[in-house]
Amino acid sequence: MTHLVSTVLGPVPADDLGVVAVHEALLSVVPGAEHAYDIAYDRAAIFETLEKKLTDFRNAGGGTIVDSTGMFAGRDVRLYEALSRTTGVHVVASTGMGPEEMLGGYFLTPQTNPPTPWPAERFAGLFGDEVRDGMVVPRVERRGAAGLIATAATRTGMTATDESLFRGAARAASATGVAVSIRFGADAVDDLDVVLGEGLPADRVVVGGLDRTDAVAAGAPLAVARRGAYVALDHVGLNDDPGHVTDAARVDLVRELLAAGFGDRVLLSSNAVGVALGHRPYDLPYEHVLTAFAPLLRSHGVTDNDVRRLLVDNPRDLLTPR
Repeated sequence: MTHLVSTVLGPVPADDLGVVAVHEALLSVVPGAEHAYDIAYDRAAIFETLEKKLTDFRNAGGGTIVDSTGMFAGRDVRLYEALSRTTGVHVVASTGMGPEEMLGGYFLTPQTNPPTPWPAERFAGLFGDEVRDGMVVPRVERRGAAGLIATAATRTGMTATDESLFRGAARAASATGVAVSIRFGADAVDDLDVVLGEGLPADRVVVGGLDRTDAVAAGAPLAVARRGAYVALDHVGLNDDPGHVTDAARVDLVRELLAAGFGDRVLLSSNAVGVALGHRPYDLPYEHVLTAFAPLLRSHGVTDNDVRRLLVDNPRDLLTPR
């Protein structure tokens, strides 16, 4: 049986994904920045920049980019279609949103008296429709099914709206078969348990940001893996931020997880941003994990088979609906 993964150009066999950059951003826009007078929104220039970066990724041996920005942070389905056709790189786009501070007022204060956050079931319907029927191109149409549900909690701790988002994402994942990617707030294990509390199997959840210094200090990577969820060390290449460990420490984390028998639960990515509008650019190549970090892992005794598992097999299994 051939398993299919939804890309912006339609379903493709899961085995054709190749090396996957599993948590990146193509066009990342702070909501509203596209309307700012002091920010250039030149679609031709954006396309040219992203085409070059995706071509470099492909030439380095990459096969698939997962754009994990969700619904309202710059996602441009038509742009992604054109980029995929031109470069030959598969693009898996995501639905979802969060944290609360990044939501528009419509999702925070529905027409109730008093105003209340959207219930989880309403978020579930919104995300599920984008997986089943295609992602919304505002006021125009639906195009291309989302292949992932991505959401995030408030860094200082999950709010009531964040919890509604997480529960809605879990319900949509259960109904559609796609996976959920969560960015935890203050406690990775507690936030994961909110999603698991909706009955979603742990192997359909990836917890991102587990190379944050607070997560590592709390032992969250091993704790998340023990629950059966995917552990995303997704800031590879970020070595000058006190909020995240360095690549040397990431190597140690990977080796620790492999030694503990959790090699099938580790994902690597860089959180690279192709084009940023309204926030500081992060100009790391999409192929950085493949060309710089993978050799570093090998130099510390990680086998070629394990490297392939981290870059090809694990992302394929995550993205395959079931």
